[in-house]
Amino acid sequence: MYIFIYKEKNYEWQFNGISKSSHYEAYSFGDPESADYIADLVKNGIKTATSSALELYEENERIPQVGDYNVILDSQNLPICVTQTKVVEIVPFNQIMVEHAYHEGEGNRSYEYWHNAHVKFFNAEFKSANKVFTDSSPIVCEVFELIK
Repeated sequence: MYIFIYKEKNYEWQFNGISKSSHYEAYSFGDPESADYIADLVKNGIKTATSSALELYEENERIPQVGDYNVILDSQNLPICVTQTKVVEIVPFNQIMVEHAYHEGEGNRSYEYWHNAHVKFFNAEFKSANKVFTDSSPIVCEVFELIK
């Protein structure tokens, strides 16, 4: 194990406990207006899952893998917390389970809220990539655990 150091904008954040060979990504959730809200959900253990559209990954972009670490950033690109990916499944959008929607932790945590918010989000993301989102679009469903 070693001390993990994350540096951004002259800001350094470190913690002990992951191996040097571990993969990590640093990112914020959603758009700048929602990044702080969603990062707080993760930090407080409410949000323990996320989803992303497989079709929107770049050709050589790595999709999440079990064991990956994630540095969750706020809207200022400052680290808020660290998670570790525990489960990754690729599922058609219309087959995502109620439990996954609940663990995404947003809104009232209902499937209906999650579905409506994600249809809106994915439609906008696909449109900006000149693609079309459908109910059968493959979605990367990720479950993670708060580490720090």
